[in-house]
Amino acid sequence: MDEPFFLDWLECEPYGYNSEQKKEVLLPALAHLTEWHASQCISYGRVLDALSFDTCKIKNLSDVPFIPVRLFKEFELRSIKKEFIFKTLTSSGTSGQQVSKIYLDRETASLQTKVLSRLMRGLVGKQRRPMLVIDNPSILKNRHSFSARAAGVLGFSMYGKDVTYALNESMELDLAAIEAFLERHPAEPIFIFGFTFMIWKYFALPLQKQKLQINLERGTLLHGGGWKKLQGQSVNSLQFSSTLRSVCGVAEVVNYYGMVEQTGSIFLECRAGYLHTHLYSDLIVRRYNGFQVAQFGEEGIIEVLSMLPKSYPGHALLTEDIGVIFGEDDCACGLPGKYFHVKGRIPQAEVRGCSDTHEA
Repeated sequence: MDEPFFLDWLECEPYGYNSEQKKEVLLPALAHLTEWHASQCISYGRVLDALSFDTCKIKNLSDVPFIPVRLFKEFELRSIKKEFIFKTLTSSGTSGQQVSKIYLDRETASLQTKVLSRLMRGLVGKQRRPMLVIDNPSILKNRHSFSARAAGVLGFSMYGKDVTYALNESMELDLAAIEAFLERHPAEPIFIFGFTFMIWKYFALPLQKQKLQINLERGTLLHGGGWKKLQGQSVNSLQFSSTLRSVCGVAEVVNYYGMVEQTGSIFLECRAGYLHTHLYSDLIVRRYNGFQVAQFGEEGIIEVLSMLPKSYPGHALLTEDIGVIFGEDDCACGLPGKYFHVKGRIPQAEVRGCSDTHEA
């Protein structure tokens, strides 16, 4: 696959382009990937044949043919030969649910790592920070086949040093490990990572119940996944952040939206409280009936676009999430790109946030 665009945009500033400038980069990349996957993945090619789709029809991002993310549960979708599989990722899911399987070659895995590094640089800087993971270390036992939860922990751990787990294998607070970690790093900025529901259930609530105080005021906490469970308990983003600040004084709490089917293409929350698109990925909200593109402010089904997936046809996926795009290039935070909220899951869709891969 000839992919000269990959060499150009990897060094670009992810939030340095408005919608028209971004389209000049992202649109040809997605058209190129559509042709590539149609020729290399038999099942994907059949989908396009059934649609009588012609890549010459791609004039806008919304013209790129999407597939439902659920297809990765039903079919083996890959655009590489088996001998080139470097790593297999599996989606989140509770017991009894089918899981998606995402096949990565070394090139795609490398691209995902590089893009994630570019995005994380704006959050935690270029230097690795001491890292506290709100999880237990046993999730990384299998280094060749990762769950979404394990892939998230391993991926973000690249931006930390002295990676320490705040929970033991019984999912209880490991206060001795936390205190030793803080003693080793009395003055440095700290990077904290975990999945939303797990942070709430196994970290914030136990600290609150036991009336314990941990000093993480130098910390930046990145979290994502599992919001549906919290919303079922009437816990919103403001309550989540304020509770964490009260029990550990964490300075900055940042939410992100992402999925194993497009690892590396995460959307980070800005200081105005919105999730943002960037140069490497985009997002479309489609209407429930007919899948036409929804207007700004109109609720619908989220479609995610990414120029990263080469080893599998995951560059345009219709998710099972509900969202609203509020505008583009005019967010109060000053960053260009679309800014949006994720409202939850489509009714009757499987609960499958990364936090949901752990069952009590």
